[in-house]
Amino acid sequence: MSPASPCIKLCQLDESGNHCIGCLRTLDELRQWSKASDEEKQAILDRVSHRAIEQV
Repeated sequence: MSPASPCIKLCQLDESGNHCIGCLRTLDELRQWSKASDEEKQAILDRVSHRAIEQV
């Protein structure tokens, strides 16, 4: 089963223009998602989790 998208329908870039404030993905990760393999999607989710921890 393919990893679920972290999108929460709050699509807006942060002040730096580098990350979506809703799902914490970068612009490159957002572009890659639909074509990414399951392994690539999991790697993106791992990076998103790390970013979420850094924000706390």
